Amino acid sequence: MNITLPEPNHRILVVDDNNSIHADFREILCPGNSAKTTAANELEAAIFGDQPQATGQIAFEMDSAYQGEEALEMVKRSLEEKRPYAMAFVDVRMPPGWDGIETIARIWEVYPAIQIVICTAYSDYSWDEMRAKVGQPDSLVILKKPFDNIEVQQLAHALTKKWLLNLQSEIQLAELTRTNASLAISEERFSKAFDENPVPSAIQSFPDQRIVDVNERFIQVTGCTREELIGQTPAGLAMWEKPEVTNQWYEALGRYELVRDQAAKIRSKDGSLREMLVSLSPVAMSGKPHMLLLAQDVSERALLERQLRQAQKMEAIGQLAAGVAHDFNNILTVIQGHSGLLTNKLKSLNQDVKSIEQISLSATRAATLVRQLLMFSRKQVMQFRHLDMNDLLTNTIKMLERLVGEHVEIEFKSEGFLPAIYADSSMMEQILMNLAVNARDAMPNGGQVAIRTSLETIHRAATPMDPELRDGQFICLSFSDTGTGMDTQVLGRIFEPFFTTKPAGKGTGLGLSTVFGIVRQHNGWLDVHSKPNQGTTFRIYFPTSDQPAEKTEMVVDTNLRTGRETVLVAEDEEPLRQMVVHVLRIQGYTVLEAESGRHALEVWERANRPVDLLLTDMVMPGGVMGSELAERLAAKHPGLKVIYTSGYSPGMAGKDTSLLASRNFLPKPYSIGKLAQFVRDCLDAPPRQNGHYHAAVAEVEHCLS
Repeated sequence: MNITLPEPNHRILVVDDNNSIHADFREILCPGNSAKTTAANELEAAIFGDQPQATGQIAFEMDSAYQGEEALEMVKRSLEEKRPYAMAFVDVRMPPGWDGIETIARIWEVYPAIQIVICTAYSDYSWDEMRAKVGQPDSLVILKKPFDNIEVQQLAHALTKKWLLNLQSEIQLAELTRTNASLAISEERFSKAFDENPVPSAIQSFPDQRIVDVNERFIQVTGCTREELIGQTPAGLAMWEKPEVTNQWYEALGRYELVRDQAAKIRSKDGSLREMLVSLSPVAMSGKPHMLLLAQDVSERALLERQLRQAQKMEAIGQLAAGVAHDFNNILTVIQGHSGLLTNKLKSLNQDVKSIEQISLSATRAATLVRQLLMFSRKQVMQFRHLDMNDLLTNTIKMLERLVGEHVEIEFKSEGFLPAIYADSSMMEQILMNLAVNARDAMPNGGQVAIRTSLETIHRAATPMDPELRDGQFICLSFSDTGTGMDTQVLGRIFEPFFTTKPAGKGTGLGLSTVFGIVRQHNGWLDVHSKPNQGTTFRIYFPTSDQPAEKTEMVVDTNLRTGRETVLVAEDEEPLRQMVVHVLRIQGYTVLEAESGRHALEVWERANRPVDLLLTDMVMPGGVMGSELAERLAAKHPGLKVIYTSGYSPGMAGKDTSLLASRNFLPKPYSIGKLAQFVRDCLDAPPRQNGHYHAAVAEVEHCLS
């Protein structure tokens, strides 16, 4: 049976009364077609005489509607033109006229196949209310505002693919229905259609359920030969994951009830499971009752749906983590600061500091947990630089060897010279540490870890795990171990947050989720290969940079460093401000303090001395943020040095902003040693370095606000 399946459809309708929302979606989904991009390409061609390069991404065709009535007419017109939309992003609130829910209900009345994403920042309707009003919950996804660019792209890729799979399934099932109607005419035609059917099919005797015939696709799905299947029952082959459920189908068929599109998992000979939609139809062969079993393979569609749910779950956890990160990091900074002060005091008195060190260690572990939550949800502030991956690995190997222990041997080999990658060095180290810990735990009796780097040229289309076209050169980081490995079920869940196979108290389940989030935030992707008792290999790909690698200056915790300059501290969190002021005064600085940006301006005017350094939180109440405060004070005193500090994540404002690397940014939480080092290094740095960074931080703070 030859079925002409429809071509992919990337046509998308955006329904929103806000012009800027349409522009945002166009920038995300149609970057090569936006007016801004077109103008930039034309300008580049005029200056350099080059033709604009193709982006290499899947091209979405996007149309805009600003009211529900207009959207309905556009959907009707697309159907008349036989160019239907595959999906639509619909805002909930669109005054006046229909709201988003009514618009969806009207659209589904004329075109129920379209996939819908509800875009909302409000809780206007409960899920039950929406389902009662519009129906079809399987074709409905909620996207919370403000939305993440990558999530919008994933939704667009996944739902247009789902639309295509649904249409293909309908065409296939329709074709099967027509084929089955013609089976009574000719047994020869029946045999041919049965054998060539792309849907796994089998004929069973009734009621004993013995298999009397199977088609080629059914053989492929089960992994058994025809001889192994014929004459056997599904129970004897342990074919179904839940045989008690499938037995109910046969009982229903015995009562002359229809069995259609029943969800089940079929087990192949190697033990792997595939998700199917099963239908049973009674047929007569040689005057005896039989059943025709059709098992439509929906594993790919189910995978896409799980990925959508996973993306939404990660977004929710990330929003929660970002919401508490600022206050939590302030608290941890206070704890670390005071524990550091107590440690220094007790050491000077030759007293035991083990309890205080445990407090500091626990605060550090808590800060690490917050960073992991933010990293895997892609809401962590990043400090990007052009890095040499080989240099980074060389400097990290010793730390990894201490981490895995003497019973694990680490071998590192590189291809030689590699182009730089644009990445955050601490995040790269986090990837290596998480993979090393997993490898160590998978080899309790010892083993080997092999780390490789190489330059690879890749040309491939988008995949379900990486919905982007990849074309060009990439740095591949390969990390292999000789551990216990994983089966297919565990392998399918390893990137889920909080999923772990380790005993209680031995792991948070965030390690590989963190790796996944970091890799995606660096515009990369990863592949995993593993089998039980055959070890595991992670292959991580990063795009190459066209810039040379930079030297990385490490910031280390050191002894407190003193000074005699005047420092203005602007921090709205009082316990934290008091701790910082106390530490700096101990070191000999003259310290002025302010509880907000506006208050800092007043303190500056009242001061009877010049201020050498401003230490300011980036986000403060009162209307004057850290960058604005620095700008206004620098206008009065051009030689002013500035240190910015923050516990915020740019994800709080729905932005993916990368903080330029500089020693003038001190992320919370920090120790008193790092605080003293930052202050001293900033005061000793040439003025020109501080000015270059100041503009970069102003841009970052604008995004945070």
